Amino acid sequence: MNYISYFDQANRDSISTVGGKGAHLCELTQAGFPVPPGFCITVNAYQQTLAKSTRMYDFIETLSKTKSEQLDAIQFFSEMIRGHILTLPMDDIIESEIIHAWEQLGTTESYAVRSSATAEDLPTASFAGQQDTYLHVKGKEQLLNTVKQCWASLFTDRAIIYRAKNGFDHHSVSLSIIVQKMVFPDVSGILFTADPVTGHRKTTSIDAGFGLGEAFVSGIVTPDLYKVRDNQIIHKQISNKDKGIFAREEGGTELREIATELQDTQALSDEKIKELANIGHKIEQHLGSEQDIEWCLCGEQFYILQARPITSLYPAPVGRDQQYRIFYSIGHGQMMTDYMRPLGRSVWKTMFPYGKTANQTESSVLVEAGGRLFMDISEFLYIKRARQKILQNKTKDASLSALKKAILDGEIEKRAPKRGKLRKAFQTYKSMIRFFTKMIPRSLKVIYFENPDLIQTRAKSDYQAILNKYKDEIALRSGAERIRYIQELLGTFFAPECFGRALTYTYAGFMTLGILEKKVEKWLHEKLDPSIHKSPPGNVTSEMGLMVGNLADVVRDLPEVMEYLKTAEHDTFYLGLQDVPGGDAFLTSWIQFMDIYGMRGPGEIDITRTRYREAPMILIPAILGHIQTNDPAEHWERFKRGEQEANEAIDNLLTRLQALPGGSRKAKKASKLIRIFRNTVGIREFPKYIMTQYFDLFRRAVVGESATLCQQGHIDQVEDIYYLSLDEIISLLENRLPDAKELVQSRKEHESRYKKCTTPHVITSDGEIFAPEQSNEHAPPGALIGIPVSAGVTEGYVKVVRCLEEGQLNKGEILVAPYTDPGWTPLFQSAKALVTEIGGLMTHGSVVAREYGIPAVVSVENATTKLKDGQYIRVDGTNGFVEILRDVGEEVIEAVEVAVDSQE
Repeated sequence: MNYISYFDQANRDSISTVGGKGAHLCELTQAGFPVPPGFCITVNAYQQTLAKSTRMYDFIETLSKTKSEQLDAIQFFSEMIRGHILTLPMDDIIESEIIHAWEQLGTTESYAVRSSATAEDLPTASFAGQQDTYLHVKGKEQLLNTVKQCWASLFTDRAIIYRAKNGFDHHSVSLSIIVQKMVFPDVSGILFTADPVTGHRKTTSIDAGFGLGEAFVSGIVTPDLYKVRDNQIIHKQISNKDKGIFAREEGGTELREIATELQDTQALSDEKIKELANIGHKIEQHLGSEQDIEWCLCGEQFYILQARPITSLYPAPVGRDQQYRIFYSIGHGQMMTDYMRPLGRSVWKTMFPYGKTANQTESSVLVEAGGRLFMDISEFLYIKRARQKILQNKTKDASLSALKKAILDGEIEKRAPKRGKLRKAFQTYKSMIRFFTKMIPRSLKVIYFENPDLIQTRAKSDYQAILNKYKDEIALRSGAERIRYIQELLGTFFAPECFGRALTYTYAGFMTLGILEKKVEKWLHEKLDPSIHKSPPGNVTSEMGLMVGNLADVVRDLPEVMEYLKTAEHDTFYLGLQDVPGGDAFLTSWIQFMDIYGMRGPGEIDITRTRYREAPMILIPAILGHIQTNDPAEHWERFKRGEQEANEAIDNLLTRLQALPGGSRKAKKASKLIRIFRNTVGIREFPKYIMTQYFDLFRRAVVGESATLCQQGHIDQVEDIYYLSLDEIISLLENRLPDAKELVQSRKEHESRYKKCTTPHVITSDGEIFAPEQSNEHAPPGALIGIPVSAGVTEGYVKVVRCLEEGQLNKGEILVAPYTDPGWTPLFQSAKALVTEIGGLMTHGSVVAREYGIPAVVSVENATTKLKDGQYIRVDGTNGFVEILRDVGEEVIEAVEVAVDSQE
């Protein structure tokens, strides 16, 4: 059995033998990069040593049952396992081969001894720093001891937790050891071949400090920062480097003071910065992906100590050509930034009416990256006037703020194509321009010529008859013909008779609100009273919330049903209700709800996401929470109170306008605008309601075909259809997709890799991410900044809800969520205020919060991680910030302190 592999005997494909770190060092050595010589003690040596133990299997089995958040248990097992490994004897043959390899390199040399795990430095997980490294190791005994200590470090607390969180089996991970000649550098550091902060793929980022790199890896000293792009240094940040880690003569390392005259000097010369950046670029080209590289400089010679893939970069979207492009997130506008499976993306790309060769084809304007959809808006931004309009837009919106930063960066202007190419590229957007140019006069017609009281009737007319017609047509078709028909329907979805009519009224509402706000500011020199937003008629989403309240009121009078709902399960939900006293009464109301809203659910813009009808327990926490936080019929009383407050605000406004010069005319004008706004704001949620009904129809048809494919053995389970596009489903139904199972599996792995990523608002073809501006002159120090979307200030306890199933709120709790789409509406009846990570003034949560009259702040970065359950916070929906007033447990501490003081 082979226990030693020299650097020139293995390559990047040898991870199972020498681990990730060792494989990369071997690959770089063979490619001619300046790597200090060394050898790897292979995984075989580790496995052979552990095979002597009769307890390791049981240790790891017990550890595998421990969750990543059980820190005390992990610490206990970590110490036990590491102590046990250190007691295991090393085979004579293993020890002999290690000593022989060491003698070949030189017994008087110093060595770096590093761990190299088989689950390390992978494209999907780096495991950086999870196992131990020992520097300046001298002599045979010290070498053998550090090898065993490295083996044991596979079970440090941090390594165990990292594996658990990333889904790696503790049994399947093994360890190789790297023994490498030690170099004693003047300068060392880390190089990223892509900017790790912005994601820019053409920017090299270099950290540099004096001595060994451990000084700034451990945070003891701040290194210099240099950035290089196109062989030019574009940024330098020279830090005060007062300390460094250096080798001791007898072995090991120590922290030393840096000479005063060197502390503020540039660690690398400009010439060396460019030379190092060029080495990094060559390593990236050779390994085929962006790299995180450890390096050092001895005299004039650079050495490469390690290279691993950068796993934290969000994948850059691929444009339609080689031009510089800017991509705008679709998910933020739709309040759903989760990973979207291929079928969900295919539906949207087919439905999107621009950048297509035919109605049923997929749009080239919508681009996938990291399982999310982005709109390529580059052609618009190539136009100077379009950029100016965006920069002048004062709307408070996080994605708009990010887009402004991308424009001000200047690359889009500098790298725009020549005039002829621009004219050709802009043809893509002709249909989009035509769509909006038609919508504006239609919306103006609504504002100036239609009866405001008939708006809702007109907006909602005909769509159900058309939907029923399509339902019948789909039922007449099967197989590939059925999926092609769905493609045709998606391709005409934005036509006036389907979706366009409701969208016209929605757009008219946006325009009306803007006109009304300007008129009030001009006539009365004040802002429009936000009470005008409360309880408008005909909002289909708010009506869903009221109906959930009705369900809660039914349950509160049926104690046996309430107890059943606390433990019910999706699969047996309906069957179990039949055996519960009062179950029939609840079921009658439940079915009425499902007939209207059963096709909805969280993340509903993705056709592959579960609906209320399919998983009834999604709604139960919201119903039980409503019972806890509301009295009987309180939801209706709140709605009527909001309606009354809106009417009082309207009456007050009109009375004050009447008193102005020309008051009758002004009041009449304002009255009509208010009636239009109140009726159209109710329509605001209707287009998406129509969309979910279409999606429900299509989803059922696709799942029906999937069941057939499953029976025929083309796929393993019905849900596998979600990992194919519409065109691929057609190919599979026509027996033209022989590798469907392999394709599905690879896409499941893609989902596993990217589903936890944070979706950027704006990203470029260079991979650079632009985040929204986070500043607020009204916010106190330490407050979390966001966008104010529903006025008012309130205080309460935090309830973080990351998915609707967790959504049982108690009295006085403030809902903190990543986003809220219409599927989340049931929670609004119980929430005291709303805080979300994404959103804008007119997104779902904002509109509903204003209707309910609760303060709301959206686009609060990382709100669900910075805020914790039980914290007492203040939400300022007027100025747009969240202030933590008391942390978790502080009230208990205060109570104890008061009790102690009173006894004294």
